[in-house]
Amino acid sequence: MKLIRFGTRGEERPGILDVSGRRRDLSRHFADWNCEFFNSGGLQQLKKLMHRGAEDLAIVPEAVRWASPIARPGKVVCVGLNYRDHAEESGMPVPEEPIVFLKAANTVVGPYDQLEIPRGSEKTDWEVELGVIIGRDVRYLDSHEEAAAAIAGYCISHDVSERHFQLERGGQWTKGKSCDTFNPCGPFLATVDEVSDVRNLELTLSVNGQSRQVGSTSRMIFDPIYLLHYLSQFMTLEAGDLISTGTPPGVGLGHKPPVFLRAGDVVELSVEGLGVQRQICVGA
Repeated sequence: MKLIRFGTRGEERPGILDVSGRRRDLSRHFADWNCEFFNSGGLQQLKKLMHRGAEDLAIVPEAVRWASPIARPGKVVCVGLNYRDHAEESGMPVPEEPIVFLKAANTVVGPYDQLEIPRGSEKTDWEVELGVIIGRDVRYLDSHEEAAAAIAGYCISHDVSERHFQLERGGQWTKGKSCDTFNPCGPFLATVDEVSDVRNLELTLSVNGQSRQVGSTSRMIFDPIYLLHYLSQFMTLEAGDLISTGTPPGVGLGHKPPVFLRAGDVVELSVEGLGVQRQICVGA
């Protein structure tokens, strides 16, 4: 199944993509794709409902905004330097353990929303990533099998960064990661059965039509299931939380000389099987 949300900000509703790729409204059946939905067996209920088909569900008009496919998560957990070739372009050693940081949950926006360049920013950077959505509250998982069973699905996660704020303003990554609109998600959440091999997905990103990032999840140092198991040893992962699993090489900071986003730029990104995002950059 491919879960979507739609509607103006603050009034989003849950839906699904039918087999023809049309958005269907599920707000008569479910409140939202949120923590309560996932924790209460909502995916199983949705699967049963979809066995009857989507023909009776209202079609969402094309002009209606695409929202993030998940409601505002309890937390966004990010993993840094999780691709060998990205670590190499950054001039940093391959991590022996995952590098983990948190990103503000209110950064999560829709896949086609405008991307705001913060005031005073000179180094706003792009990062296409595979996002993992947690399917139930978990802590101290005993095995990778348990971790795999706790994944609700996958989506594109754009982990936008402001490098000056992140690296030159006191060493606080949070400041460079948590600016408004800095985590477009979607366009849809693909449940695990929709993704044949999460360890072999192509990721791409272009700016103004020029290719900037091309990579594969096969180059990950720590795969999504390992990351979920690992993180559960340090914190409770709640249903609906988002894990951004790292980015391949080609970020703006890695270019020589570095290249960063400006108002008017258009960013397009994709993850194989998970759709395409497109954002126009504007000044905050």
